[in-house]
Amino acid sequence: MTFPDILLEDDLLVAFDKPSGLPVVREGADKAGPTLMGIVRERYGPTLANVHRLDAGASGIVLCAKTKAALDFLSGQFQSKTVRKAHQALVVLVPPAEGARPGSQVRDGSGGLPGEFTVDLALGEDEHRRGQVRVFHGRGGKPSVTQFRVLESFGRFVWLECRPQTGRMHQVRAHLAAAGAPVLNDPLYGDPSAVLLLSGLKRGYKGGGEERPLVARLALHAGGLGFAHPAGREPVEVLSPLPKDLGIALKYLRRFGAAARD
Repeated sequence: MTFPDILLEDDLLVAFDKPSGLPVVREGADKAGPTLMGIVRERYGPTLANVHRLDAGASGIVLCAKTKAALDFLSGQFQSKTVRKAHQALVVLVPPAEGARPGSQVRDGSGGLPGEFTVDLALGEDEHRRGQVRVFHGRGGKPSVTQFRVLESFGRFVWLECRPQTGRMHQVRAHLAAAGAPVLNDPLYGDPSAVLLLSGLKRGYKGGGEERPLVARLALHAGGLGFAHPAGREPVEVLSPLPKDLGIALKYLRRFGAAARD
């Protein structure tokens, strides 16, 4: 498999640009297939350690430490919630689910998402769905907070900036699903009927053959990560460029946005 792009590297750390579909480490019962850490340790050796994880379906920044001291210092920042994380997500507005709690969805007066909003809902392991989390109302779960900002709106599809303040498993995905705006192509928390097709945006579309979705994977990208460097404690900002498929999808949404809003 192609070696992932390196976004930042020095004597103590290295930040990789993980592609969508590649798990950081082995997950659950999966015993086969490549992992990010398996690939990069072939070059850097077995002592290279990932400081945090990223969902296999998501793309973007994964930070690794080259020494035990760097790992401890960087991990401490994640544990103390001082790391600045910025994700981007293309989401789909969905109607209220049957039996949903009143007021659980986030909407403005026009039925879209407000410009900025915060989801503060405890998350914990879903007892009925292995490998998933669920929202806990009342007792149970762990405190989980994510701040969101609308970057661009295209009717049913919305491009968001997501800033998780805590680091729970699937936090951004579960919070967006609870808000009634799951990430496009989310196989666990999303709307399986939602597909972004050019024919659904462009009036008079005349494409031939079987049409492929503009985005065929989890539309979530870890695009920014800020932390203090383990050597000089100076602030560091790592940025990951937007993947090609998400960039193309946004190009068509912007070009044919009127049709999308209709």
